Amino acid sequence: MEESYLQLAPRLSIISAASLWLMEEVDPKLNYCLYARKSTESEERQVLSIDSQIKEMLELAAQENINVVEIRRESHSAKSTGERPVFNELLGDIRSGRFNGILTWAPDRLSRNAGDLGAIVDLMDQKHLLEIRTHSQHFTDNPNEKFLLMILGSQAKLENDNRGINVKRGLRTRVEMGLWPGIAPVGYLNQKEMDKKCQVVLDPQRAPVVKKIFEKMAYEQWSGRNIYNWLKFELNFRTTGNHHLALSNIYRLLQNTFYYGTFEYPKNSGNWYQGKHTPIITKELYDQANEQLKRDNLIRGSHEFAFTKLMVCGLCGSSISAEEKYKMRKDGTVTKYIYYGCCRSRDRSCRNPYLREEDLVNQLSQLLGQIDLNRTAVRIKFEEELRRYNKFNRGVLGMKGNSTKHEDINLTTYAQYILKDGTNEEKRELLGCFKSRLVVARKTVVIK
Repeated sequence: MEESYLQLAPRLSIISAASLWLMEEVDPKLNYCLYARKSTESEERQVLSIDSQIKEMLELAAQENINVVEIRRESHSAKSTGERPVFNELLGDIRSGRFNGILTWAPDRLSRNAGDLGAIVDLMDQKHLLEIRTHSQHFTDNPNEKFLLMILGSQAKLENDNRGINVKRGLRTRVEMGLWPGIAPVGYLNQKEMDKKCQVVLDPQRAPVVKKIFEKMAYEQWSGRNIYNWLKFELNFRTTGNHHLALSNIYRLLQNTFYYGTFEYPKNSGNWYQGKHTPIITKELYDQANEQLKRDNLIRGSHEFAFTKLMVCGLCGSSISAEEKYKMRKDGTVTKYIYYGCCRSRDRSCRNPYLREEDLVNQLSQLLGQIDLNRTAVRIKFEEELRRYNKFNRGVLGMKGNSTKHEDINLTTYAQYILKDGTNEEKRELLGCFKSRLVVARKTVVIK
């Protein structure tokens, strides 16, 4: 008497990844799940594809009357343990009794690592997994067959480990020959011919621009931000992947020794090689550009400015950003200046001029009269500072009583001190007391 599919469902057991159900008359003992996995390892690119695996195994199932209940597909690598969601789900279904057989192309489709291999053998020891069928072999809960399965799985792992060693050896050989082993930096192109693998050639479209980037930094003393705006808005410069260069990428480009002929591999290893590629710049230009980077303190890193994100441009409505400038004096010292100006996010042609931070502070000091400081956190901060000052006088200097009283200092004077010498947090807290927004237009700050 034939059993219905629902009666057989608790015994379904075969690995597969496509949720394809074959509702046919099934073997009362073994229910298989066909599991097909596409290998991602380079040496196995010629192995049968997933569809070919399924086709071949279904033909085998028909010839040998194997009951295939479900087919599951997966493209994740079996190199590492627990990283295949479909395979992990399959193991759970076998434990729950849904399947008790696996049909797959070869043992290495199931596992190429010790962890997953051990999980499969454990299921066989626990009588949850009764049989594994491949194109040319079958494995059951038999000591010899399980031992052979473990040998084949270990062999697959050995191949993976050896492949990693061989790849590293090959890369080491290539860099010793002066060949770049990765994706070519901006300004170069990778050779696509197999006999010229790892060789890079100049990109006729981008190499001249890369050279100009170094020249503008070295000779014209441009900042990274100026170079970024020039590349994006004037040249519309894009990489081979059709992307604009981010500001951080510009800094990395300026610090890449590859452009004058040498490179380090791996990164931070201390192993330097002379490349066979054609340099875009000279070592002297590279050194001068990087000296400018160091002098201007422009190497990647975040800098926090006190008054950004608190004001808007009065001409186009964009936010006000800040930028540092450095000037070398005759005596060899360097003076730093901070300028605030429109970030031009809404209007790239906005001509609102930059405003020195000193001038900005002076104008903000004049606007403090529009804030009732007695009703703000400034008063509380001031009283805390005053108590701390008097405590210092009594405890350290031995002065009696409160040497300075609240009436002796005007809150406006204290607020002006914060604008000039306070921390960035204190400055922002003070400007937050303005009930209306601050607008900068033509070097003038107003409240609107």
